[in-house]
Amino acid sequence: MFTFQMAEATMVSKNSSLPVGCTNFKLRQLLRRVSLGYDHAMAECGLKITQYSLLTHIEKLGPITQAELSKAMGMDASTLSRNLRPLETANWIAVKAGDDARSHALVVTASGRQKRKEAQALWKRAQLQLNETVGVDDVIALHTLIDRMTSALAQSATDAKDAA
Repeated sequence: MFTFQMAEATMVSKNSSLPVGCTNFKLRQLLRRVSLGYDHAMAECGLKITQYSLLTHIEKLGPITQAELSKAMGMDASTLSRNLRPLETANWIAVKAGDDARSHALVVTASGRQKRKEAQALWKRAQLQLNETVGVDDVIALHTLIDRMTSALAQSATDAKDAA
């Protein structure tokens, strides 16, 4: 877990080497812009980028429990449940019996595999458009930074949990 002081983050001098502004706001602003580009491309097949991502993860990792998927994608359980419902309603995923009587596993259905295949070309187009718009080197640098920060924040959360 990490904490920050809002007053400190917004009151930093322009001459300082510390970040100015709210990092969370800046990340959300970037994410909204990126998601809009992907969602616009995916609209042609009736999926949102989050739905495509879920189908992809379930197909590659499945059969997979909702708890395992939540952990793999770094999503909280309630958000994941909410995002899975439309996929199940559309019959793109199914819930099957798991390894024991209490567990259930998510699988991609035949129509879900077809929908994902249809969406993959649209995702690729959005990915290439983003690369062209901001530059491949910046996208690579962004991926590297995201991976490094995700790892550091996950480790921080683990350390905080262990200390408690």
